[in-house]
Amino acid sequence: MFFPVSGVEINPLIPPLVAFMVSSVTASAGVSGAFLLLPFQMSVLHYTSPSVSPTNLIYNIVAIPGGLYRFIKERRMAWPLTWVVVVGTLPGVFFGSWIRISYLPDPKAFKVFVGLVLLYLGVRLIFEFTGKSKNQKAQNKALQQKFKERMEQVKAETNQKIAAGLPADAIVKTKTFSLKKIEYDFWGETYSFSTISIFTLALVVGLIGGIYGIGGGAIIAPFCVSILGLPVYTVAGAALAGTFITSVAGVIFYSILAATSVGAATNVAPDWLLGALFGVGGLLGTYCGAYIQKYLKENIVKAIMAALILFLALSYILQYFF
Repeated sequence: MFFPVSGVEINPLIPPLVAFMVSSVTASAGVSGAFLLLPFQMSVLHYTSPSVSPTNLIYNIVAIPGGLYRFIKERRMAWPLTWVVVVGTLPGVFFGSWIRISYLPDPKAFKVFVGLVLLYLGVRLIFEFTGKSKNQKAQNKALQQKFKERMEQVKAETNQKIAAGLPADAIVKTKTFSLKKIEYDFWGETYSFSTISIFTLALVVGLIGGIYGIGGGAIIAPFCVSILGLPVYTVAGAALAGTFITSVAGVIFYSILAATSVGAATNVAPDWLLGALFGVGGLLGTYCGAYIQKYLKENIVKAIMAALILFLALSYILQYFF
């Protein structure tokens, strides 16, 4: 099948199949699969024009809503954190889109940028094997066990399903939301952090997302968990929301730019059909990845991912010089 927008010719079953396999593995490790789909499109499909970035963003638009709905339904959305992330990422993705078209239209230069982003993600995965990360992981597992025990207790007491799947006290309650500080309660604990720090991070992540074609959740979530010490149960929803909004805004902005003379000359219009096929595979893969997670050893999955990511990163960076 030929996709006229991207110029790619491929069996229509391959994009969703690849996205399914990628997201199944990455979801098991708690990492988005969008950052690996872009190298596949560039290196395997030879889709290297600037329009590959918004096409990759379509993957997020299709794949994320199911998971985001679940977080909202279970009232695990830290809304102040979510809104700051969204407000920060939006201008970032606009500037990122402009930088992609104006300064990185050349596939060779763009691959260097992709390689640097992948290098960061690969190093971060390796860092998760260190002592500090293991301590944070132990805290998250303890909270996860607390969830499980509390849910079983409430179910036994009420002899019925818990509303929204969680006990009533396992929800996020906002205490303070100002330009200076965000503070919320979660299951008897209070968490606070600087609003400006989150906004600045989201702005940078939005910039990267606009250029690369990813939402940035893989960057925001680890920062919030490891640096700010926020529980992953309250961060994941905000990161997903930021990724989704960034992706929608990025696709819209690229589509608008495509109508201009500059956009038409550099081919920035997203390939909706190709992106949707990747998204369908990602939607199914994310669901399966979450299911099979308990059957896989986390360290093995992350070690394989780190090796693959670092290989791609070094390949893209070195090819600029050789």
